[in-house]
Amino acid sequence: MVDDDPSVLIALARLLTVKGYEVHTFSSPGAFLEAHDPDIPGCAVVDVSMPGLNGLELQAALKGSDDIARPVIFVSGQGDVPTSVRAMKEGAVDFLTKPIDETALINAVEAAIGKDTDLRRDRIGFTEVLKHYASLTSREREVLSHVVAGRLNKQIAADLGVAEKTVKLHRGRMMSKMGVRSLAELVRISERLGLDLPPGR
Repeated sequence: MVDDDPSVLIALARLLTVKGYEVHTFSSPGAFLEAHDPDIPGCAVVDVSMPGLNGLELQAALKGSDDIARPVIFVSGQGDVPTSVRAMKEGAVDFLTKPIDETALINAVEAAIGKDTDLRRDRIGFTEVLKHYASLTSREREVLSHVVAGRLNKQIAADLGVAEKTVKLHRGRMMSKMGVRSLAELVRISERLGLDLPPGR
């Protein structure tokens, strides 16, 4: 939680602590960034208007430094519509106006932590996909790209200048290493990896 108003920090930290959340408070964006550990799950509750680095600039700094953009909830002393619109466009979970409604804050924190959990789970999943792809031989990667492009085994064999049974062998090993059982799964993973695939024929 980042706010240059000590009374706000104390009040909101007390509220969230009572609700069972572990809270760390910072009186400036600089202090927050210095202590920030992106590997620790959670969200950031940030005041918009602060001396030096403001809330939106802090949000931008977090997006630029993390593999996962930490979910941010903004609080503001005034209902600044353009600022709130900009914050939401940049991915803020919510924009709350002081005095903060307790229920609104709790709901926003729950939503932000849920978003953070999903992002971390997706990153772990993607890391596993990358490991699987890295385990493929160069020939298995070639076969993968042709399979995803919709080529039949005999067509792939002709393209690569190998026997069809060799393609079947590479295809089976590739599917096993990638941890998929269907072409649809393989296509989804290939799209997620952003592979440059040959056009189907």
